[in-house]
Amino acid sequence: MPDTLPLSIQLSWLIPLYGFSGMLLSLPWAAGWVKRNGPRPAAYLNLLVTLLAVLHGSLVLRAVLALGPQHLDIAWFSAADLDLRIGFDLSLTNLAALELVTGLSLVGQVFALGYLDKEWSLARFYALVGFFEGAMAGVVLSSNLFMSYFLLEMLTLSTYLLVGFWYAQPLVVTAARDAFLTKRVGDVLLLMGVVTLSAWAGSLEFNDLYAWSANETLPALGATLLGLALIAGPMGKCAQFPMHLWLDEAMEGPNPASILRNSVVVTCGAVVLLKVMPLLLISPVAIDVLLAVGTISALGGALVAISQVDLKRACSYSTTSYLGLVFIAIALQQPFIALLLLFSHALAKAVLFMSVGSVIATTNCQDLTELGGLGTRMPATTTGFLVGAAGLTGLLPLGCFWSFGLMLEGLGSRAPFFAAVVLLTNALTALNLTRVYRQVFLGAPHPKTRRTPEVNWLMALPMVTVAVLVLVTPLVMARIDRVPGIGAFSGGTALVLVGSGLGGLLVGSLVPLDTFWSRSVLRPLRVLQDLLAFDFYTDRIYRATIVAFVAGLARITNGFDQLVVNGMVNRIAAVSMGSAESLKLGVSGRLQTYVFTVVAAIVLLVGSLSWLGS
Repeated sequence: MPDTLPLSIQLSWLIPLYGFSGMLLSLPWAAGWVKRNGPRPAAYLNLLVTLLAVLHGSLVLRAVLALGPQHLDIAWFSAADLDLRIGFDLSLTNLAALELVTGLSLVGQVFALGYLDKEWSLARFYALVGFFEGAMAGVVLSSNLFMSYFLLEMLTLSTYLLVGFWYAQPLVVTAARDAFLTKRVGDVLLLMGVVTLSAWAGSLEFNDLYAWSANETLPALGATLLGLALIAGPMGKCAQFPMHLWLDEAMEGPNPASILRNSVVVTCGAVVLLKVMPLLLISPVAIDVLLAVGTISALGGALVAISQVDLKRACSYSTTSYLGLVFIAIALQQPFIALLLLFSHALAKAVLFMSVGSVIATTNCQDLTELGGLGTRMPATTTGFLVGAAGLTGLLPLGCFWSFGLMLEGLGSRAPFFAAVVLLTNALTALNLTRVYRQVFLGAPHPKTRRTPEVNWLMALPMVTVAVLVLVTPLVMARIDRVPGIGAFSGGTALVLVGSGLGGLLVGSLVPLDTFWSRSVLRPLRVLQDLLAFDFYTDRIYRATIVAFVAGLARITNGFDQLVVNGMVNRIAAVSMGSAESLKLGVSGRLQTYVFTVVAAIVLLVGSLSWLGS
């Protein structure tokens, strides 16, 4: 690392450590060593170190804008011929993702101060968020596949701990376990790919892997298995079919954690997929699987969201849907559009979940059938929801309008089927968000919403701040060279995109909402409604296939262990005990007999050895 680089770049390795230091600073309060002043100092310390991460990242971003991308290489461990190093890629893409992660973590922590105001384990929550933030910052800056995998494992662990934050509730414990195991499936498959690449390529630095994949020809089967292993990890992190159930169950955790999980955690998984995108070109099968997974997730997530009566789940399934579109963009080799979609989705989804959290904090309810009439009582929350919903759809020239427009312009003639997927996903999302808005904010107040004041300033301030960021997203995108303005795509594309959003808005406005009959009395419609409400019965299919197979295999191995292994061991033990019982009768207590026996044994042994030698 040259000494001529600015100090901010030379010390950029500290940025992931800010989050981890926040975790360590929270331990005295989280562990109960300090009890006199309550847990709030732990929250303030975490806010301070996260603010330092944001400021340090902005200084590095300014330096990289002036000097160009930089690479930081730090020696970690060296012994004999083993040389392990930690690398950071300081590119504009990575630093923009870093600022997104640390910035949303900062506003999410401020929001948590108001949301968890009376939580007795507030310090533990902030310690876990610090761990969360450090792992995410490391993932987006990492220049090494092994380091990325290691940090993704940290994200899996922190997801388990945050989902299980209220561990006294049995349903929460089950949700945390299922989320952890689902992510572990993808992590294990990704580890297989990492180990394979380390043996074949000899290096796990992304630049070395790109050079190796460009010049190496692999057998078809090996390339396919490697490609599938590399996409398995991001599939789990981004809640893509068939590893999407964890995001639904993760809604049992605190809402501030859901804000980060639905905005930046899934973004980190997609960033890793973007980094391995050049490696996927060696396997056409992996590209096809990526397209299939993205299409099923985009349409399936949008359809399932429509039939949910839980407020958080109705919004969380759209995360699966939008990340499916990101997977399609990556599979079609459009990384810039994927990045724009990630950026705009993260901001809009963050403000949307802040609004959802405000509703839950005020009403202590997240059942859509029991909510209504909040629009006039909670103006800031209502505005936040509207801005987040508009930012997610193609109705207005906000973030996703630009991202979808550019995506449609590139896919219109090249891949019209996937262009139709984008339009249908946009229409279904607009329909769902309109439905949720009508049920929560319009209509007559219900018993649980008659006395619902606006949330405190600690929750309102970050929500309004992120809403403003969503509104100025077009100005930010207009400063990007490759997106000169709305003229970057044709008027016809913009018209079709707006039409799909308006179509969803119209249907969502007209569909009847009978809160007393949440399930239709018409059997065909009820069957379809149940199919979507229960996520196409994916969990039941898992239990009937994979879980049943593993359970059956466990019963077979247990039976083999009980009948064969234990039976053999018990039989040998019985023979040994019988021999011992018979031998003890030959013990006379006479020393001369024992000496004679030993001498006879030695003579027999020597004689047998002499006979064998001759």
